[in-house]
Amino acid sequence: MKKVITYGTYDLLHVGHINLLRRAKELGDYLIVGLSTDEFNAGKHKEAYHCYEDRKMILEAVKYVDEVIPEETWEQKIKDVVDNKVDVFVMGDDWKGKFDFLKEYCEVVYLPRTAGISTTKIKSDLHG
Repeated sequence: MKKVITYGTYDLLHVGHINLLRRAKELGDYLIVGLSTDEFNAGKHKEAYHCYEDRKMILEAVKYVDEVIPEETWEQKIKDVVDNKVDVFVMGDDWKGKFDFLKEYCEVVYLPRTAGISTTKIKSDLHG
């Protein structure tokens, strides 16, 4: 079984998120999503509308997602990859190069973002 992992906050789920999850799942058989906890987001000065438990429930309902694990620190990625026997690490290409250190443990793939959509844009449009 080929395992894939990706990470994110996944707040205000939108078509860009679904596209990333679909394309990530296409790279293997089993998709794990490391979901940023509320505490981790606070440390990044990032505020989510939905709490961790609600975001987790929403992600678990997406047919491409097989498992959701908490992302509590930046440093946990190597441990997650090793402990879960991950074959492919996936992130959006806005992170290109930032996770190349994982190439020692698994394949690293940066997928293009869906043009014209982001959580930041949605929040801006709603307040604009």
